[in-house]
Amino acid sequence: MALNSYLLKIKFKRWGKLWTPANLRLHPVGKARRLEQRDYFIGSLIQLLPLSSMKSAASGKRYSFKKRMAQREGSGQAPTCFVLECYNPEDRLIQLSLTMRSLDEDLKIPFQQLIDLTPGFHRVRVPVEEILRVLDLDSPFTIELIPNEVLDGTTLYFGTMEFVQELKISTEKSRTEKSRKVKCVIWDLDNTMWDGILVEDGPDKLRLKPAIPEIVEELDRRGILQSIVSKNNAEEALRILKRFRLDEYFLFPQISWQPKSEGIKAIAQKLNIGVDTLLFVDDSEFELQQVKSVYPEMQLLRAEQYEMLVQMEECRVPVTQESTNRRRMYQTETTRQAAADSFGHDYKAFLKDCNIQLNIWPLSEDNLERVHELTQRTNQMNFSGNRYDRQVLKEILSTSFLDTYVLDCADRFGSYGIVGFCIVDSREPRMTDLMFSCRIQSKRVEHAFLGYILRKYVANTGRDFYANYRKTPRNAPSGQVFADLGMKEEWTRDGVTSMVFPSNEKPLDDGVICVTLQGDAISVA
Repeated sequence: MALNSYLLKIKFKRWGKLWTPANLRLHPVGKARRLEQRDYFIGSLIQLLPLSSMKSAASGKRYSFKKRMAQREGSGQAPTCFVLECYNPEDRLIQLSLTMRSLDEDLKIPFQQLIDLTPGFHRVRVPVEEILRVLDLDSPFTIELIPNEVLDGTTLYFGTMEFVQELKISTEKSRTEKSRKVKCVIWDLDNTMWDGILVEDGPDKLRLKPAIPEIVEELDRRGILQSIVSKNNAEEALRILKRFRLDEYFLFPQISWQPKSEGIKAIAQKLNIGVDTLLFVDDSEFELQQVKSVYPEMQLLRAEQYEMLVQMEECRVPVTQESTNRRRMYQTETTRQAAADSFGHDYKAFLKDCNIQLNIWPLSEDNLERVHELTQRTNQMNFSGNRYDRQVLKEILSTSFLDTYVLDCADRFGSYGIVGFCIVDSREPRMTDLMFSCRIQSKRVEHAFLGYILRKYVANTGRDFYANYRKTPRNAPSGQVFADLGMKEEWTRDGVTSMVFPSNEKPLDDGVICVTLQGDAISVA
Protein backbone atom coordinates (compact mmCIF):
# COMPACT_ATOMS: atom_id res chain seq x y z
CA MET A 1 0.00 0.00 0.00
CA ALA A 2 1.17 3.54 -0.65
CA LEU A 3 0.40 6.79 1.06
CA ASN A 4 0.53 10.28 -0.36
CA SER A 5 1.15 13.02 2.18
CA TYR A 6 0.55 15.82 -0.33
CA LEU A 7 -1.45 16.83 -3.37
CA LEU A 8 0.28 17.23 -6.70
CA LYS A 9 -0.93 20.31 -8.59
CA ILE A 10 0.01 20.21 -12.27
CA LYS A 11 -0.59 22.80 -14.99
CA PHE A 12 -0.45 20.96 -18.30
CA LYS A 13 0.71 22.33 -21.60
CA ARG A 14 -1.32 21.38 -24.65
CA TRP A 15 0.69 18.18 -25.31
CA GLY A 16 2.05 17.66 -21.80
CA LYS A 17 1.96 14.37 -19.91
CA LEU A 18 2.77 12.89 -16.50
CA TRP A 19 5.19 9.96 -16.89
CA THR A 20 7.05 7.53 -14.62
CA PRO A 21 8.80 4.14 -14.67
CA ALA A 22 6.87 1.68 -12.52
CA ASN A 23 6.82 -1.67 -10.74
CA LEU A 24 4.50 -3.77 -8.59
CA ARG A 25 6.63 -3.77 -5.45
CA LEU A 26 4.37 -3.07 -2.46
CA HIS A 27 5.39 -1.75 0.94
CA PRO A 28 3.58 -1.97 4.28
CA VAL A 29 1.88 1.28 5.30
CA GLY A 30 4.54 2.20 7.86
CA LYS A 31 7.44 1.68 5.46
CA ALA A 32 5.64 3.53 2.65
CA ARG A 33 5.09 6.48 4.96
CA ARG A 34 8.79 6.55 5.95
CA LEU A 35 9.97 6.36 2.33
CA GLU A 36 7.69 9.18 1.21
CA GLN A 37 8.63 11.36 4.18
CA ARG A 38 12.30 10.81 3.39
CA ASP A 39 11.79 11.68 -0.27
CA TYR A 40 9.78 14.78 0.64
CA PHE A 41 12.52 15.86 3.07
CA ILE A 42 15.25 15.40 0.43
CA GLY A 43 13.23 17.37 -2.12
CA SER A 44 12.74 20.19 0.40
CA LEU A 45 16.50 20.33 1.10
CA ILE A 46 17.27 20.54 -2.61
CA GLN A 47 15.00 23.57 -2.94
CA LEU A 48 17.05 25.31 -0.25
CA LEU A 49 20.33 25.03 -2.18
CA PRO A 50 21.69 28.51 -3.01
CA LEU A 51 22.74 28.00 -6.66
CA SER A 52 20.53 26.87 -9.52
CA SER A 53 23.35 24.70 -10.85
CA MET A 54 23.54 22.90 -7.51
CA LYS A 55 19.77 22.42 -7.49
CA SER A 56 19.85 21.03 -11.02
CA ALA A 57 22.66 18.57 -10.23
CA ALA A 58 21.05 17.38 -7.00
CA SER A 59 17.64 17.02 -8.67
CA GLY A 60 19.21 14.94 -11.45
CA LYS A 61 20.84 12.57 -8.97
CA ARG A 62 17.59 12.28 -7.03
CA TYR A 63 15.64 11.53 -10.23
CA SER A 64 18.18 8.86 -11.33
CA PHE A 65 17.99 7.16 -7.93
CA LYS A 66 14.18 7.15 -7.92
CA LYS A 67 14.15 5.78 -11.48
CA ARG A 68 16.45 2.90 -10.51
CA MET A 69 14.23 2.14 -7.51
CA ALA A 70 11.11 2.18 -9.67
CA GLN A 71 12.59 -0.27 -12.18
CA ARG A 72 13.48 -2.91 -9.62
CA GLU A 73 11.58 -6.14 -9.99
CA GLY A 74 8.42 -6.49 -7.98
CA SER A 75 8.31 -8.69 -4.89
CA GLY A 76 6.06 -9.59 -1.98
CA GLN A 77 2.27 -9.57 -2.10
CA ALA A 78 0.53 -8.85 -5.38
CA PRO A 79 -1.62 -5.71 -5.80
CA THR A 80 -5.31 -6.00 -6.58
CA CYS A 81 -5.68 -2.74 -8.50
CA PHE A 82 -4.17 0.54 -9.62
CA VAL A 83 -5.75 3.54 -7.88
CA LEU A 84 -5.80 7.04 -9.32
CA GLU A 85 -7.17 10.02 -7.39
CA CYS A 86 -7.74 13.19 -9.36
CA TYR A 87 -9.61 16.44 -8.78
CA ASN A 88 -10.78 18.43 -11.80
CA PRO A 89 -11.28 22.11 -10.79
CA GLU A 90 -12.34 23.09 -14.30
CA ASP A 91 -16.00 23.62 -15.22
CA ARG A 92 -15.88 21.13 -18.10
CA LEU A 93 -15.19 17.48 -18.84
CA ILE A 94 -11.53 16.49 -19.31
CA GLN A 95 -10.62 13.14 -20.83
CA LEU A 96 -7.49 11.62 -19.33
CA SER A 97 -5.62 8.82 -21.09
CA LEU A 98 -3.98 6.26 -18.79
CA THR A 99 -1.30 4.22 -20.58
CA MET A 100 0.92 1.45 -19.23
CA ARG A 101 3.67 0.47 -21.67
CA SER A 102 6.31 -2.29 -21.53
CA LEU A 103 9.97 -1.33 -22.00
CA ASP A 104 10.48 -4.57 -23.91
CA GLU A 105 10.63 -3.60 -27.60
CA ASP A 106 9.04 -6.91 -28.61
CA LEU A 107 5.87 -6.12 -26.65
CA LYS A 108 4.20 -3.44 -28.72
CA ILE A 109 0.64 -3.38 -27.31
CA PRO A 110 0.18 -1.14 -24.25
CA PHE A 111 -2.65 -1.17 -21.75
CA GLN A 112 -4.83 1.92 -22.20
CA GLN A 113 -7.92 3.32 -20.53
CA LEU A 114 -9.76 6.57 -21.20
CA ILE A 115 -10.97 8.26 -18.00
CA ASP A 116 -13.72 10.90 -18.07
CA LEU A 117 -13.01 13.57 -15.47
CA THR A 118 -16.16 15.57 -14.86
CA PRO A 119 -15.74 18.61 -12.56
CA GLY A 120 -14.92 17.45 -9.01
CA PHE A 121 -13.12 14.59 -7.32
CA HIS A 122 -12.59 11.13 -8.82
CA ARG A 123 -11.15 7.92 -7.43
CA VAL A 124 -10.56 5.50 -10.31
CA ARG A 125 -9.91 1.81 -9.65
CA VAL A 126 -8.29 -0.25 -12.42
CA PRO A 127 -8.26 -3.99 -11.58
CA VAL A 128 -4.87 -5.63 -12.05
CA GLU A 129 -6.47 -8.60 -13.84
CA GLU A 130 -7.61 -6.25 -16.62
CA ILE A 131 -4.09 -4.89 -17.06
CA LEU A 132 -2.59 -8.42 -17.10
CA ARG A 133 -4.72 -9.36 -20.10
CA VAL A 134 -2.60 -6.95 -22.15
CA LEU A 135 0.65 -6.34 -20.31
CA ASP A 136 3.27 -8.47 -18.54
CA LEU A 137 3.70 -6.54 -15.30
CA ASP A 138 6.68 -8.65 -14.21
CA SER A 139 8.77 -6.93 -16.90
CA PRO A 140 9.83 -3.24 -16.65
CA PHE A 141 7.07 -0.86 -17.73
CA THR A 142 6.06 2.80 -17.57
CA ILE A 143 2.88 4.67 -16.70
CA GLU A 144 1.77 7.90 -18.33
CA LEU A 145 -1.23 10.20 -17.90
CA ILE A 146 -2.19 12.55 -20.74
CA PRO A 147 -5.11 15.03 -20.65
CA ASN A 148 -6.55 15.11 -24.18
CA GLU A 149 -7.06 18.33 -26.15
CA VAL A 150 -6.60 20.76 -23.27
CA LEU A 151 -5.48 24.37 -23.38
CA ASP A 152 -2.13 25.48 -21.99
CA GLY A 153 -2.37 26.00 -18.27
CA THR A 154 -5.14 23.45 -17.65
CA THR A 155 -4.79 22.42 -13.99
CA LEU A 156 -5.43 19.04 -12.40
CA TYR A 157 -4.80 17.90 -8.81
CA PHE A 158 -3.50 14.37 -8.20
CA GLY A 159 -3.57 12.38 -4.98
CA THR A 160 -2.83 8.65 -4.81
CA MET A 161 -1.40 7.16 -8.03
CA GLU A 162 -0.34 3.69 -6.94
CA PHE A 163 -0.73 -0.04 -7.21
CA VAL A 164 -2.40 -1.17 -3.97
CA GLN A 165 -3.66 -4.30 -2.28
CA GLU A 166 -7.19 -3.75 -1.06
CA LEU A 167 -8.50 -5.04 2.24
CA LYS A 168 -11.94 -6.55 2.48
CA ILE A 169 -13.83 -4.48 5.03
CA SER A 170 -17.32 -5.39 6.13
CA THR A 171 -19.51 -2.51 7.23
CA GLU A 172 -22.51 -2.85 9.48
CA LYS A 173 -25.68 -1.44 7.96
CA SER A 174 -28.07 0.39 10.22
CA ARG A 175 -31.45 -1.23 10.64
CA THR A 176 -33.07 2.12 9.98
CA GLU A 177 -32.47 4.80 7.38
CA LYS A 178 -32.58 7.58 9.96
CA SER A 179 -29.56 9.87 10.06
CA ARG A 180 -27.25 9.09 12.95
CA LYS A 181 -26.61 11.65 15.62
CA VAL A 182 -23.17 13.20 15.42
CA LYS A 183 -20.82 12.25 18.25
CA CYS A 184 -17.78 14.19 17.05
CA VAL A 185 -17.25 17.12 14.67
CA ILE A 186 -13.83 17.14 13.00
CA TRP A 187 -12.64 20.52 11.74
CA ASP A 188 -10.15 21.50 9.08
CA LEU A 189 -8.26 24.73 9.91
CA ASP A 190 -7.14 26.78 6.87
CA ASN A 191 -10.07 28.65 5.28
CA THR A 192 -12.42 26.58 7.45
CA MET A 193 -11.99 27.55 11.07
CA TRP A 194 -10.05 30.67 10.18
CA ASP A 195 -9.63 32.83 7.08
CA GLY A 196 -6.22 32.36 5.48
CA ILE A 197 -3.59 29.64 5.03
CA LEU A 198 -1.05 29.32 7.83
CA VAL A 199 1.96 28.26 5.74
CA GLU A 200 1.32 30.94 3.10
CA ASP A 201 -0.06 33.91 5.03
CA GLY A 202 1.73 33.43 8.35
CA PRO A 203 0.12 33.40 11.81
CA ASP A 204 -0.34 37.16 12.14
CA LYS A 205 -2.75 37.41 9.20
CA LEU A 206 -5.08 34.64 10.31
CA ARG A 207 -8.53 35.60 11.61
CA LEU A 208 -11.20 33.35 13.09
CA LYS A 209 -14.32 33.11 10.98
CA PRO A 210 -17.46 34.73 12.43
CA ALA A 211 -19.23 32.80 15.23
CA ILE A 212 -16.61 30.03 15.37
CA PRO A 213 -16.02 30.37 19.17
CA GLU A 214 -19.76 30.35 19.86
CA ILE A 215 -20.35 27.27 17.67
CA VAL A 216 -17.45 25.36 19.23
CA GLU A 217 -18.70 26.19 22.74
CA GLU A 218 -22.29 25.22 21.92
CA LEU A 219 -21.28 21.86 20.44
CA ASP A 220 -19.17 21.24 23.53
CA ARG A 221 -22.15 22.12 25.79
CA ARG A 222 -24.26 19.54 23.95
CA GLY A 223 -21.64 16.85 24.55
CA ILE A 224 -20.61 16.64 20.90
CA LEU A 225 -16.86 16.01 20.89
CA GLN A 226 -14.58 17.94 18.54
CA SER A 227 -11.20 17.37 16.94
CA ILE A 228 -8.94 18.65 14.17
CA VAL A 229 -7.64 17.11 10.95
CA SER A 230 -5.47 19.57 9.06
CA LYS A 231 -2.50 19.52 6.71
CA ASN A 232 -0.20 21.85 8.59
CA ASN A 233 2.78 22.05 10.89
CA ALA A 234 1.38 20.69 14.17
CA GLU A 235 3.28 22.89 16.62
CA GLU A 236 2.48 26.09 14.74
CA ALA A 237 -1.20 25.25 14.26
CA LEU A 238 -1.65 24.34 17.93
CA ARG A 239 -0.08 27.65 18.94
CA ILE A 240 -2.66 29.49 16.82
CA LEU A 241 -5.52 27.53 18.42
CA LYS A 242 -4.14 28.40 21.84
CA ARG A 243 -3.92 32.07 20.84
CA PHE A 244 -7.59 31.93 19.88
CA ARG A 245 -8.32 30.17 23.23
CA LEU A 246 -9.85 27.15 21.50
CA ASP A 247 -7.16 24.51 22.03
CA GLU A 248 -8.83 22.88 25.08
CA TYR A 249 -11.93 21.93 23.06
CA PHE A 250 -10.21 19.56 20.62
CA LEU A 251 -9.43 15.94 21.48
CA PHE A 252 -6.58 14.08 19.78
CA PRO A 253 -5.96 16.62 16.97
CA GLN A 254 -4.34 15.08 13.88
CA ILE A 255 -2.23 17.81 12.28
CA SER A 256 0.25 16.47 9.73
CA TRP A 257 0.79 16.10 5.99
CA GLN A 258 -0.80 12.64 5.80
CA PRO A 259 -4.08 11.97 3.94
CA LYS A 260 -6.99 13.29 5.99
CA SER A 261 -8.70 9.91 5.97
CA GLU A 262 -5.74 8.61 8.01
CA GLY A 263 -6.20 11.33 10.62
CA ILE A 264 -9.93 10.60 10.83
CA LYS A 265 -9.22 6.91 11.34
CA ALA A 266 -6.86 7.74 14.22
CA ILE A 267 -9.44 9.98 15.92
CA ALA A 268 -12.19 7.35 15.65
CA GLN A 269 -9.87 4.76 17.19
CA LYS A 270 -8.75 7.02 20.04
CA LEU A 271 -12.32 8.06 20.85
CA ASN A 272 -13.53 4.47 20.35
CA ILE A 273 -16.55 5.55 18.28
CA GLY A 274 -17.78 4.59 14.82
CA VAL A 275 -16.78 6.59 11.76
CA ASP A 276 -20.46 6.87 10.85
CA THR A 277 -20.98 9.10 13.91
CA LEU A 278 -18.32 11.61 12.79
CA LEU A 279 -18.90 14.79 10.77
CA PHE A 280 -16.01 16.36 8.83
CA VAL A 281 -15.91 20.07 7.90
CA ASP A 282 -13.48 21.19 5.18
CA ASP A 283 -13.23 23.91 2.51
CA SER A 284 -11.60 21.62 -0.07
CA GLU A 285 -13.87 19.55 -2.28
CA PHE A 286 -10.92 17.28 -3.02
CA GLU A 287 -10.38 16.54 0.69
CA LEU A 288 -14.08 15.99 1.32
CA GLN A 289 -14.35 13.54 -1.56
CA GLN A 290 -11.10 11.78 -0.62
CA VAL A 291 -12.52 11.15 2.85
CA LYS A 292 -15.88 10.11 1.36
CA SER A 293 -14.18 7.59 -0.94
CA VAL A 294 -12.57 5.89 2.09
CA TYR A 295 -15.49 6.29 4.52
CA PRO A 296 -18.73 6.51 2.50
CA GLU A 297 -20.78 6.24 5.71
CA MET A 298 -19.25 9.42 7.16
CA GLN A 299 -21.09 12.75 7.18
CA LEU A 300 -19.48 15.73 5.42
CA LEU A 301 -20.06 19.49 5.51
CA ARG A 302 -18.57 22.16 3.24
CA ALA A 303 -16.82 24.92 5.17
CA GLU A 304 -19.07 27.67 3.82
CA GLN A 305 -21.98 25.95 5.59
CA TYR A 306 -20.32 25.76 9.03
CA GLU A 307 -22.79 28.20 10.63
CA MET A 308 -25.62 25.70 10.15
CA LEU A 309 -23.91 23.08 12.35
CA VAL A 310 -25.87 23.85 15.49
CA GLN A 311 -29.18 23.79 13.55
CA MET A 312 -28.57 20.42 11.89
CA GLU A 313 -30.87 17.62 13.05
CA GLU A 314 -27.83 15.34 13.40
CA CYS A 315 -26.41 17.77 15.98
CA ARG A 316 -29.62 18.25 17.94
CA VAL A 317 -29.08 16.09 21.00
CA PRO A 318 -30.39 16.22 24.58
CA VAL A 319 -28.33 18.47 26.86
CA THR A 320 -27.69 16.83 30.22
CA GLN A 321 -25.12 17.12 32.96
CA GLU A 322 -23.44 14.10 31.40
CA SER A 323 -23.21 15.73 27.98
CA THR A 324 -21.74 18.99 29.27
CA ASN A 325 -18.95 17.03 30.96
CA ARG A 326 -18.30 14.57 28.13
CA ARG A 327 -15.15 16.24 26.75
CA ARG A 328 -13.62 16.49 30.24
CA MET A 329 -14.37 12.79 30.78
CA TYR A 330 -12.35 11.95 27.68
CA GLN A 331 -9.53 14.20 28.83
CA THR A 332 -9.56 12.40 32.18
CA GLU A 333 -9.39 9.12 30.27
CA THR A 334 -6.08 10.28 28.77
CA THR A 335 -4.72 10.61 32.31
CA ARG A 336 -6.01 7.11 33.09
CA GLN A 337 -4.26 5.71 30.04
CA ALA A 338 -0.98 7.29 31.08
CA ALA A 339 -1.35 5.64 34.50
CA ALA A 340 -2.18 2.31 32.85
CA ASP A 341 1.05 2.43 30.86
CA SER A 342 3.03 2.55 34.12
CA PHE A 343 1.65 -0.89 35.04
CA GLY A 344 3.11 -2.49 31.92
CA HIS A 345 1.29 -5.70 30.96
CA ASP A 346 -0.45 -6.19 34.33
CA TYR A 347 -3.73 -4.59 33.27
CA LYS A 348 -5.79 -6.20 36.02
CA ALA A 349 -3.47 -4.72 38.66
CA PHE A 350 -4.04 -1.30 37.09
CA LEU A 351 -7.83 -1.74 37.21
CA LYS A 352 -7.69 -2.65 40.90
CA ASP A 353 -5.49 0.38 41.55
CA CYS A 354 -8.17 2.60 39.91
CA ASN A 355 -10.68 1.77 42.70
CA ILE A 356 -13.57 1.56 40.24
CA GLN A 357 -16.99 2.03 41.85
CA LEU A 358 -20.11 0.87 40.01
CA ASN A 359 -23.38 2.30 41.37
CA ILE A 360 -26.73 0.78 40.36
CA TRP A 361 -29.99 2.78 40.41
CA PRO A 362 -33.50 2.14 39.09
CA LEU A 363 -34.84 4.17 36.16
CA SER A 364 -36.53 7.34 37.44
CA GLU A 365 -37.78 10.70 36.24
CA ASP A 366 -34.47 12.18 37.43
CA ASN A 367 -32.26 10.06 35.17
CA LEU A 368 -34.67 9.32 32.31
CA GLU A 369 -33.27 12.07 30.04
CA ARG A 370 -29.70 10.75 30.32
CA VAL A 371 -30.89 7.16 29.74
CA HIS A 372 -32.72 8.38 26.62
CA GLU A 373 -29.50 9.97 25.39
CA LEU A 374 -27.57 6.76 26.12
CA THR A 375 -30.02 4.60 24.16
CA GLN A 376 -29.75 6.94 21.15
CA ARG A 377 -25.95 7.11 21.12
CA THR A 378 -24.80 3.60 22.03
CA ASN A 379 -23.75 1.32 19.16
CA GLN A 380 -20.67 -0.74 20.01
CA MET A 381 -21.99 -2.04 23.36
CA ASN A 382 -25.71 -2.16 22.64
CA PHE A 383 -26.64 -5.84 22.90
CA SER A 384 -30.30 -5.46 21.91
CA GLY A 385 -30.03 -2.78 19.21
CA ASN A 386 -33.07 -0.99 20.67
CA ARG A 387 -33.30 2.81 20.78
CA TYR A 388 -36.07 4.03 23.06
CA ASP A 389 -37.80 7.38 22.82
CA ARG A 390 -38.85 9.19 25.98
CA GLN A 391 -42.45 8.00 25.92
CA VAL A 392 -41.45 4.34 25.72
CA LEU A 393 -39.05 4.82 28.63
CA LYS A 394 -41.90 6.30 30.67
CA GLU A 395 -44.05 3.25 29.84
CA ILE A 396 -41.19 0.97 30.92
CA LEU A 397 -40.94 2.97 34.13
CA SER A 398 -44.59 2.25 34.94
CA THR A 399 -44.54 -1.48 34.04
CA SER A 400 -44.35 -3.50 37.26
CA PHE A 401 -42.69 -6.67 35.90
CA LEU A 402 -39.87 -4.77 34.15
CA ASP A 403 -36.88 -4.28 36.46
CA THR A 404 -34.66 -1.39 35.32
CA TYR A 405 -31.04 -0.68 36.13
CA VAL A 406 -29.18 2.57 35.51
CA LEU A 407 -25.42 2.43 36.01
CA ASP A 408 -23.03 5.20 36.93
CA CYS A 409 -19.33 4.72 37.44
CA ALA A 410 -16.36 6.53 38.98
CA ASP A 411 -12.74 5.83 39.92
CA ARG A 412 -9.86 7.67 41.59
CA PHE A 413 -9.36 9.77 38.45
CA GLY A 414 -12.92 11.07 38.22
CA SER A 415 -16.49 10.23 37.22
CA TYR A 416 -17.59 8.42 34.05
CA GLY A 417 -21.17 9.54 34.66
CA ILE A 418 -24.10 7.31 33.68
CA VAL A 419 -22.62 4.55 31.55
CA GLY A 420 -25.19 1.77 31.29
CA PHE A 421 -28.84 0.73 31.17
CA CYS A 422 -30.49 -2.66 31.55
CA ILE A 423 -34.05 -4.06 31.51
CA VAL A 424 -34.97 -7.46 32.98
CA ASP A 425 -38.39 -9.09 32.54
CA SER A 426 -38.74 -10.55 36.03
CA ARG A 427 -41.45 -13.03 35.01
CA GLU A 428 -39.02 -15.43 33.26
CA PRO A 429 -36.44 -13.95 34.26
CA ARG A 430 -34.90 -12.59 31.02
CA MET A 431 -32.63 -9.63 30.27
CA THR A 432 -34.21 -7.94 27.26
CA ASP A 433 -31.89 -4.93 27.04
CA LEU A 434 -28.30 -4.23 28.01
CA MET A 435 -26.18 -1.33 26.81
CA PHE A 436 -23.04 0.48 27.95
CA SER A 437 -21.18 3.61 26.97
CA CYS A 438 -17.95 2.86 25.13
CA ARG A 439 -16.12 4.90 27.81
CA ILE A 440 -16.04 1.88 30.12
CA GLN A 441 -15.18 -0.72 27.48
CA SER A 442 -12.49 -3.21 28.58
CA LYS A 443 -12.65 -2.04 32.21
CA ARG A 444 -14.59 -5.12 33.45
CA VAL A 445 -17.60 -2.94 34.33
CA GLU A 446 -19.88 -5.03 32.12
CA HIS A 447 -18.53 -8.18 33.81
CA ALA A 448 -19.19 -6.76 37.28
CA PHE A 449 -22.75 -5.76 36.43
CA LEU A 450 -23.69 -8.99 34.65
CA GLY A 451 -22.20 -10.98 37.52
CA TYR A 452 -24.38 -9.03 39.98
CA ILE A 453 -27.51 -9.63 37.87
CA LEU A 454 -26.86 -13.37 37.57
CA ARG A 455 -26.29 -13.77 41.30
CA LYS A 456 -29.39 -11.74 42.18
CA TYR A 457 -31.91 -13.54 39.97
CA VAL A 458 -30.57 -17.06 40.39
CA ALA A 459 -30.56 -16.61 44.18
CA ASN A 460 -34.04 -15.02 44.28
CA THR A 461 -35.79 -17.39 41.86
CA GLY A 462 -33.73 -20.58 41.88
CA ARG A 463 -34.27 -20.67 38.09
CA ASP A 464 -32.08 -20.36 35.01
CA PHE A 465 -31.46 -16.79 33.84
CA TYR A 466 -31.87 -15.77 30.19
CA ALA A 467 -30.64 -12.84 28.10
CA ASN A 468 -31.43 -11.58 24.57
CA TYR A 469 -28.42 -10.77 22.41
CA ARG A 470 -28.73 -9.32 18.89
CA LYS A 471 -25.21 -9.96 17.62
CA THR A 472 -23.69 -7.52 15.09
CA PRO A 473 -20.15 -7.02 13.76
CA ARG A 474 -19.93 -3.91 15.94
CA ASN A 475 -20.98 -5.38 19.28
CA ALA A 476 -19.48 -8.85 18.82
CA PRO A 477 -16.18 -8.07 20.67
CA SER A 478 -18.13 -6.68 23.65
CA GLY A 479 -20.53 -9.63 23.50
CA GLN A 480 -17.72 -11.86 24.72
CA VAL A 481 -18.86 -10.86 28.22
CA PHE A 482 -21.69 -13.44 28.04
CA ALA A 483 -19.25 -16.30 27.43
CA ASP A 484 -16.85 -14.92 30.05
CA LEU A 485 -19.63 -15.20 32.67
CA GLY A 486 -20.52 -18.74 31.61
CA MET A 487 -23.67 -18.08 29.54
CA LYS A 488 -24.45 -20.44 26.66
CA GLU A 489 -26.33 -19.96 23.39
CA GLU A 490 -29.78 -21.57 23.49
CA TRP A 491 -31.44 -20.62 20.17
CA THR A 492 -31.48 -17.88 17.52
CA ARG A 493 -34.61 -16.41 15.91
CA ASP A 494 -34.95 -13.31 13.72
CA GLY A 495 -31.38 -12.28 14.47
CA VAL A 496 -31.79 -12.51 18.27
CA THR A 497 -29.81 -15.13 20.20
CA SER A 498 -31.12 -16.39 23.52
CA MET A 499 -28.36 -16.85 26.10
CA VAL A 500 -28.88 -18.97 29.23
CA PHE A 501 -27.09 -19.20 32.58
CA PRO A 502 -27.91 -22.44 34.47
CA SER A 503 -29.13 -21.99 38.03
CA ASN A 504 -26.76 -24.70 39.29
CA GLU A 505 -23.64 -22.75 38.27
CA LYS A 506 -21.86 -19.79 39.85
CA PRO A 507 -20.65 -16.80 37.82
CA LEU A 508 -16.95 -16.01 37.91
CA ASP A 509 -15.74 -13.31 40.31
CA ASP A 510 -12.45 -11.52 39.56
CA GLY A 511 -12.63 -9.05 42.46
CA VAL A 512 -11.84 -5.96 40.37
CA ILE A 513 -14.85 -3.64 40.85
CA CYS A 514 -16.88 -2.61 43.88
CA VAL A 515 -20.62 -2.68 43.19
CA THR A 516 -23.15 -0.71 45.25
CA LEU A 517 -26.95 -0.64 45.06
CA GLN A 518 -28.24 2.90 45.70
CA GLY A 519 -25.23 3.59 47.88
CA ASP A 520 -25.23 0.34 49.93
CA ALA A 521 -22.33 -2.06 49.28
CA ILE A 522 -23.73 -5.40 48.12
CA SER A 523 -20.90 -7.28 46.43
CA VAL A 524 -17.50 -7.22 44.84
CA ALA A 525 -17.41 -8.61 41.31
